[in-house]
Amino acid sequence: MKQHQFLQVLERDEAERKWRSVVSAAPVGIEEVPLEAALGRVLARDQRAVGNVPGFDRANMDGFAIRAADTYGASEEKPKQLRLNDETLATGVAPRLVVQPGTATPIATGGILPRGADAVAPVEHTDLDADGRTLLLRHARAPGAAVSFAGADIGQGETVLFAGARLSSRETGVLAAIGAARVPVFRRPLVAVLSTGDEIVQPGEALQPGFVFDSNGRILCDAVAELGATPRFLGVVRDDEQALRAAIAHALESADLLLLSGGTSKGEGDLGARVVSELEPGVVVHGVALKPGKPICLAASGAKPVVVLPGFPTSAIFTFHEFVAPLLRNMLGLPPENRETRPARLALAQQSERGRLEYLLVGLTRPATGSGELKAWPMGKGSGSVTAFSRADGFIRIPRNTELLDADAAVEVTLMGSELPLADLLIIGSHCVGLDRIAAALSEQGLRIKLLAVGSESGLEAAGRGECDVAPVHLLDPASGRYNTPFLKPGLRLVAGYTRMQGVVTRKDETRALKELLDDDALHMVNRNRGSGTRALIDEVLGERRPPGFAYEPRSHYAVAAAVAQRRADWGVAIETVVEQHGLRFLPLREERYDFIIPEARFEREPVRRLRALLAPGSPLRAELRALGFGDPDG
Repeated sequence: MKQHQFLQVLERDEAERKWRSVVSAAPVGIEEVPLEAALGRVLARDQRAVGNVPGFDRANMDGFAIRAADTYGASEEKPKQLRLNDETLATGVAPRLVVQPGTATPIATGGILPRGADAVAPVEHTDLDADGRTLLLRHARAPGAAVSFAGADIGQGETVLFAGARLSSRETGVLAAIGAARVPVFRRPLVAVLSTGDEIVQPGEALQPGFVFDSNGRILCDAVAELGATPRFLGVVRDDEQALRAAIAHALESADLLLLSGGTSKGEGDLGARVVSELEPGVVVHGVALKPGKPICLAASGAKPVVVLPGFPTSAIFTFHEFVAPLLRNMLGLPPENRETRPARLALAQQSERGRLEYLLVGLTRPATGSGELKAWPMGKGSGSVTAFSRADGFIRIPRNTELLDADAAVEVTLMGSELPLADLLIIGSHCVGLDRIAAALSEQGLRIKLLAVGSESGLEAAGRGECDVAPVHLLDPASGRYNTPFLKPGLRLVAGYTRMQGVVTRKDETRALKELLDDDALHMVNRNRGSGTRALIDEVLGERRPPGFAYEPRSHYAVAAAVAQRRADWGVAIETVVEQHGLRFLPLREERYDFIIPEARFEREPVRRLRALLAPGSPLRAELRALGFGDPDG
């Protein structure tokens, strides 16, 4: 396939400056909406009160409107006597009588305070004498007691909300209090979203080999809606130049901003950038020194922003938040976002590509004490991952001239949200289908679970440093032939998990034994990531052999099974449960133990106790695990 080079690749800030110089970031208009439709909108003009709130002096409790001076010296032994006036002030009733010295008027909560009164005595501090016309007051009251004075909350002419405020229920309540029936708000920008590519199908459609579901269309539409703009998904356009040109023209007729997903890499089949270049002024930036997100295309039609985002999900959403979201906030009338950051230490060494600013997704963990420095764990799933962005707590920026960040390096983590949600149970280590079921059972109990799949060895190290609640591991000690227990160090405890069978996976039409597979140099293997328990088993099986595919190191049993099923590899090693799910052939190698290592300091935490209860012998969850193909640890 013929491959074109990118146009001049710019640094991030220069790319944004150049693009912003040709597009309009101003709000797209002001409209008035009924107050009941104002929730979530952005206020376009300052709002001032046309009257006082409250509009009159009012009682804050049921009791009696009095003159405070008449109550001084009142006590349980010597109550003050006040004559009751001949009216009762319910809410909405205008007073007729003045509270004269030595008198009191019954009043309800919210009632208008009558002239002459300057306080309210609560019912529970009073009694009536036998004739029912004399009030006995047992406690003194200060002027202003239990009274809200007119204008004490909001004064007439006071600015109660400023332009640019996003209206939550708190703000709409204020607007209701000042009687605002209609509210001036900035019009929501209309954002058209187009997905492009012959390989894209919509969720719910049949998925054929080589095709992918369109996650970007959903991600981008919802990201636009989260900001407060109006998304309009216009579907998928195939790799047809004429069809794409027509779809873009149709979108630009009504949209204030156009987003295309895919078609940025300048290949022959990627038409987005080429068609967009026909607009006026067209492409402003094509290629930014970012990772992920280098192929982003920033363009314009007149002053309308047009963006062709990369096709990989993580690249698309990162570049959306870097370039599109700040522009949309301007168009919505919102101020720039102040994103929260946290200092942390990098948990694992991380290599980076010189020449590009890299955004590294990380999960954050806290020490066992709940205080001290956070640890940032690289998510490590690449720009094609859909789950990495959803599960990450934040990201770090690796400068463009940095090739390596060492483990324990000080980093600044930009949070995904306004705060860092704390997990009730933090699990770091090896992933397993059985672990998913255990985590689901804990979630059903209302616990927030964070799971970082980094392999058995890294999980064991995290537990040793007290950085997690639980480290799932399946590590074999060659010297003793035992799993997991030989790796326990002081301060760590082991909770028995389950057994699972590891074995060689091939397609059903393969009938040879393992030795014959290893002797056939034409066969390609699929390996596993270093540091995983499965990789240790593979290394033991291979010895000094290095078959074709040895360097191919996916991070999960699912990826191994998929590689074999799709004929990208001929054999690999995975657990029996996953192999059966893919309808492949399984040759047992070894039954292994999958256990849970827990720091002593966290052993009695309530979430850990719940985990231990789920794993207790005879528990209902044990039966579920057996049904999934996982055996009891005691056999």
